[in-house]
Amino acid sequence: MKEFMFLIRNEVAAKEAMPFEIHQEFLQQCKVYIEQLERQGRLLSAQPVVREGVMVWGEVGAFKEATYQEGKEVIVGYYHILARDLADAVDIAKGNPEFAFSNTARIEVRPIKMKEQTTGY
Repeated sequence: MKEFMFLIRNEVAAKEAMPFEIHQEFLQQCKVYIEQLERQGRLLSAQPVVREGVMVWGEVGAFKEATYQEGKEVIVGYYHILARDLADAVDIAKGNPEFAFSNTARIEVRPIKMKEQTTGY
């Protein structure tokens, strides 16, 4: 099995516009999805992320910081999973409840490089 990261993206206000009861159902479906991945031995970790933060860039001695804003779309969470290959990971991502509760959700499915070839780390 290989490791993959799902970066869950959605519009900034997608969940705020959701009625309380619908949001509770969404959370319940996330719980079901996570429990299913755990039973299958495919989930390494998953968490929502706070939509605010700080972006750091520059170089040693000349760093800059600014409030983190991606614009209309933000990363709202992640899943670190195990899958046979990219196609398998994409199939797993398609089962994520984000899609049933928001037509603006997108999931970036990224393979995790397990070892840097030049350093062996």
